[in-house]
Amino acid sequence: MPDAGEKQTGPWALVPKRKRPKRNRHSRKKVAFLRYGYYDIVFKFFVEHVLDADFVALPEPTRKTIEMGSAASNDFVCAPFKHILGDYMEALELGADVLVQFTGPCRLGYYGELQESILRDAGYEFEMLNFATVTGKSLQDYISLCKKKVNPDLSLTQGVANMLAAFKMIESLDAYNDLFLRLAGHETEAGSFERARKTYFADMRAASCRHDIDEAQKRGIAALEQLPVSIPADPVRVGIVGEYFTAVDAASNLDLERKFLDMGVELYRMMNLTNRNLRYNEPNLRRSVSEYVNFDMGPTSTMTIAAAKNYAEQGFDGIVHLKSSGCTPEIDCMPVLQRISRDYRIPILFLSYDSQTSDTGLDTRIEAFYDMIAMRKAR
Repeated sequence: MPDAGEKQTGPWALVPKRKRPKRNRHSRKKVAFLRYGYYDIVFKFFVEHVLDADFVALPEPTRKTIEMGSAASNDFVCAPFKHILGDYMEALELGADVLVQFTGPCRLGYYGELQESILRDAGYEFEMLNFATVTGKSLQDYISLCKKKVNPDLSLTQGVANMLAAFKMIESLDAYNDLFLRLAGHETEAGSFERARKTYFADMRAASCRHDIDEAQKRGIAALEQLPVSIPADPVRVGIVGEYFTAVDAASNLDLERKFLDMGVELYRMMNLTNRNLRYNEPNLRRSVSEYVNFDMGPTSTMTIAAAKNYAEQGFDGIVHLKSSGCTPEIDCMPVLQRISRDYRIPILFLSYDSQTSDTGLDTRIEAFYDMIAMRKAR
C-alpha cells in the first residue's frame, strides 16, 4: 500500500487515499450497508427505524465498484469480498460514518474485521458495526453494540418492535420476488412487470411501520396478479441454486435472472434471506436429501442440494448453479448435483463468477443452455 504522500500507480490508483474530517461523535450518524439485491429496502428501514440514524443509499454499482474492491483485495479472495469492499469505499466517499457488516453462514462472518483493516489502512475514518462479533450472544449484546457504534439513545421497545417489522419486510420482499420470477417471463407488454416492481419497491421503501409494510405488500401483489400474461400450457421452468451472495445479488451474477426472463423462462430460487436465515432448518433439509448427504457440508450446501432435488422431482427443465470462484462449500456440492442430474435426467448449468467475469461469455452459455432445454422439451 503506498504512503499517504506517495503518488499511487497501478490498481491502487483506483482506491481513494485521504482522510476525511473528523465528525462530531455526538451528531446523528450516517449508516451504510453493503449492496445485496433488493434488501437495501430492509437496510434502510433498519437504519431509520431501529437504529434511529440516517441511511446512506448507494447508487447502482458500476464496473469501477468491483475494480476498487479488487484493487484493495487479495487476488484469491472470493468475488463477494471484492464487491462488498467496493461498496464500502463508495459509501465512505458519500459520507457514511458507520459501515454495517452482518454475520454470514460462510467466510462472510470473518470479512468485517479484514475489510475494516483494509479501509483504515487506506485512510478512512469510520465505525464498523460488525454483527459477527456478537453472533450467538444475547439480544442485549446486539443492543449494546448498536448503542456503542451508532446511537447511545436507542429505544429498546421501539427498536425491538421495528426489528420484528423488518423481519416481516424481508418475508414480504421475498414472497413478492418469488411471484415476480414465476410470472415476469410471460408478460405480454414489454417492461410491465419491471415497472410494477419499481413501484412496489418505492412503496415498500417509504414504509415506516408494520402496517405500511402489510399495505404495500397487498398493493404490490395485487398489481402483479393483474398484469396481462401469456403462460404456455407447459412453460420452460428453471430452478436457480447456489451460493448465499452470488445467487441472490443481481450485480454479482450479472443480472442472470433478467436474462432468463427475457427468454420467456419461468424461474424459481429457494435461496433468499427468508429461507436461509429466518426459516432455515438444517436437520429437516438434510433428511430430505439423506440419500445424497449424511452430514453438514457447509453453509449453503444442504439448501443447494435440497432445492436442486426438489426442482428435479417437480420435473423442471433445467437447474442453474451459481457460485463465486473458489467457493469451497459450493464446489463440494457439484459432484452431488451431477448425481442428481444423472438420477433425474435433468441438465445443470454450472456458473462460477470472479471479478473478471463478463456479460459476453455469460450470455453465450445461457443462450446455449436455454436452446438445449427448449429442444429437449419440444421432443
